[in-house]
Amino acid sequence: MGQIPGRCIDDYTLCIGSGAQIRSGTVIYAGTTIGAGLETGHNVVIREQNVIGDGFNIWNNSVVDYGCTLGCRVSVHCNVYIAQFTVIEDDVFLAPGVTVANDPHPGCPLSKKCMRGPVIRRGAQIGANVTLLPFVTIGERAVIGAGSVVTKDVPPHTLAYGNPARAVRDIRELRCGLGYVNGPYTAQE
Repeated sequence: MGQIPGRCIDDYTLCIGSGAQIRSGTVIYAGTTIGAGLETGHNVVIREQNVIGDGFNIWNNSVVDYGCTLGCRVSVHCNVYIAQFTVIEDDVFLAPGVTVANDPHPGCPLSKKCMRGPVIRRGAQIGANVTLLPFVTIGERAVIGAGSVVTKDVPPHTLAYGNPARAVRDIRELRCGLGYVNGPYTAQE
């Protein structure tokens, strides 16, 4: 806890709220604020200058790079990378293998000036092995299908999938193929 970053920052205070469960191999850098109820898997890295809300769950081998803002009750599964300057609102789920990018000009000497991660709005669900490119906005309660590459904004309440991801239908039209519930995304309204 309190790993000193390799870059200079204004405030090296590490603040973690009550009830944290931090598993072995986890490294949390100085200069980050995390709310109550943090739970990590093994080998998690949370870098400096992040502001993270209550009830944050992050599982094995996942990374939150520096300068991100994450809301409350965000769940990040295994092997996820969240790039610098990403914004994730409350109640978002990132499935295993999600990759978040922030550099629109990789390799450009001036790319640091252009970096910005995506914005993932409240309640969005991001499927396994999805790639989110810089500057996109995933709308409130949108669902992104597994393996998709999101290159453009996705409207709220929309199912999108493919490479590149395309809006397919309103999530309120989806039905559970197993018959457990009529509309898997309508109960959360």
